[in-house]
Amino acid sequence: MTKKKELTKEDIQTWENYTRNPDDLYDKDKDIVQSKDSRFRYKYDLHGHSLDAANQKVREIILSCVKKNYREILLITGKGLHSNSGNDTYVSKDLSKLKYSVPNFIKTEEELKKLIYSISEANKQDGGEGAIVIKLKKL
Repeated sequence: MTKKKELTKEDIQTWENYTRNPDDLYDKDKDIVQSKDSRFRYKYDLHGHSLDAANQKVREIILSCVKKNYREILLITGKGLHSNSGNDTYVSKDLSKLKYSVPNFIKTEEELKKLIYSISEANKQDGGEGAIVIKLKKL
């Protein structure tokens, strides 16, 4: 068994400085700052929701955000990597995943479709292919 190397004072000081201000870590929440005069973006994580529950929650979120004058909605859907839909031949491999079913649900609902300006994949810092951005129309 080897003895652990003792930390030098310089190593300890470097670590303490880093933990006070970790400048190389990207803070995703920092980018989602509300402007002072109006709300800009609403964020919600759909992980753990079934397809039906997620669709109903999305409906609720969109209607609520329109009333509160949000401009965008960021929905975290995940990438569908842990989906078991590939095991069932009667289930669509794509539409059984939230990242595909949520946009499809919105596009087929007339009530929601008229409130939406666009639906797109989120930027990398917002979740990339594991999230979608819904831009709302000004009403």
